[in-house]
Amino acid sequence: MGDPNGWKKVLMVAVLAVACHLFVPADAGSAPKPREDAKKAVAEKAPDFVLKDLNGRKYRLSDVKGKQPVLIIFSTTWCPSCKEEIPHFKSLHATYAKQGLEIINIDLQESQEKVAKFATRNGLPYRVLLDEDGAVGGIYDIRGVPSMVLVDQNGNIICRQCQRVEPLLETILKKK
Repeated sequence: MGDPNGWKKVLMVAVLAVACHLFVPADAGSAPKPREDAKKAVAEKAPDFVLKDLNGRKYRLSDVKGKQPVLIIFSTTWCPSCKEEIPHFKSLHATYAKQGLEIINIDLQESQEKVAKFATRNGLPYRVLLDEDGAVGGIYDIRGVPSMVLVDQNGNIICRQCQRVEPLLETILKKK
């Protein structure tokens, strides 16, 4: 008849596989060089989107095209890695916002109430947008959180799953 606890082992393996997929970016083992990222992304335009922020105001990515680069952070309130990265994201904001970088956080598939409490509790200094149905995460092919996507002022994606975003920011902000 087999192991009576066998189904529990199968379930645990499945849960671990899903967790690894959610929390480990596809390119986690390889940190591409910034120049390679920039070369690959030259022809890749950032898909436009419209989302509401925590105050109900609409944000359209194409409204900043030609004006400033945007760092998009995809996250959730329940993700341990997202919480751990908040000090890094705040540091990026403190360093680069005054140089013209716009940072936005897109929260995936959670309620406004839950995200607003999280943003307040963590003192997020950048704009938080709600992707309640996950559509924007889908068009950006987000497979795990946190994920960063850097878009230059011309609307081109400079990097996805950015591991070391600072050298790229230094380069594109100097060009601005």
